[in-house]
Order: sequence, then structure tokens, then C-alpha cells
Amino acid sequence: MNRPPFEQGAGTLALYEQARAVAHDLGFELPHAVVGGGSDGNFTAPIIPTLDGLGAPGDGAHAAHEHVRLDRWPDHVRLLTRLLREV
Repeated sequence: MNRPPFEQGAGTLALYEQARAVAHDLGFELPHAVVGGGSDGNFTAPIIPTLDGLGAPGDGAHAAHEHVRLDRWPDHVRLLTRLLREV
């Protein structure tokens, strides 16, 4: 293992709630999920509120069937744009 656990502190959960509210305002749901694996967010979460998994929407990460859902991409771009402007 080369990553610490992803710690979801109060700041991260508050940031998620803000992102969830923005997504709802834009007309889609942003579910909360806890998954295995690791990302660079595992390093930042203990020191600053961190959201992970806001990249390209799709399925099959790191598998032969990995793909991006282009039909959902505009929603994610709008979400990230709003979060950058508001946070």
C-alpha cells in the first residue's frame, strides 16, 4: 500500500454537501460513495477538505471496458465550473 486511508472529516463532508446542492440545482444527483482503491486525494484529505471522483463520468475504471459517458459530461463540467466559482 502506498496511500493512507481517505479520511472524510467534517470539512470534506460539508464540501460534499455543497457539491450535492449544486448538482441538485443543475438537475442531477451527486451520490455519496465510499469505494476501495486510492487516489492523490488520500494525501490531501487529512489536511484540507477534498472531493474525489468528480472527473469524467463513466464506468469500468482501469478495466478493458472502461469508458466515459459523453452524455453526462456537460453536467460534470457545469458542476465543476460552479464549484470553482463558489468555493
